[in-house]
Amino acid sequence: MKTAEGNDSLAWINKKGESVTQSQIAVLRAAECQLDTPGIPKNPQHHSLVEQGVRHLIQQEKTVGGQLGRTSGAKYRSYERLKKYYDDKKKHEPLFVSDELERAITDIYRFPLRQSATDSINRQLKQAFPMTTWRNGDGLRSEDRLSLKEDEIETQEPRIICSMGLFQNDGGQVK
Repeated sequence: MKTAEGNDSLAWINKKGESVTQSQIAVLRAAECQLDTPGIPKNPQHHSLVEQGVRHLIQQEKTVGGQLGRTSGAKYRSYERLKKYYDDKKKHEPLFVSDELERAITDIYRFPLRQSATDSINRQLKQAFPMTTWRNGDGLRSEDRLSLKEDEIETQEPRIICSMGLFQNDGGQVK
């Protein structure tokens, strides 16, 4: 599903309505099949299990990253990296802490990132130094390309993109 915060998420829910794993790769591997894999009839509980999955993902988004989204996302990672850099600078070199850095951190936390900013930040995060991320974030912010502002934000409802029923076959394997 796509969450209200705009994050793409996967859930694997068992027949009891409980989460099996939070690993996105494990969910994808479980759903992997060959082109000639036959389909199976829809389980009568399918829609209620999908509802449980949606509820789980919404709750997970609130507790894992809140406003920041998933811990592997550009928003979360850039916020954490810049916040750590800011806190270290403030502690050891308070004269060199800029208000612009603090404003960029606040913007990253409060507002959704623009897609172009997400792409740019993802490229920058592959580098080792937070200063590179900060310079990129500062440039994006000064050019108003970092995040959407309140008047630009559309409130979105979570959207289910796809749901699949995976059940045990006679050999005990998930299909």
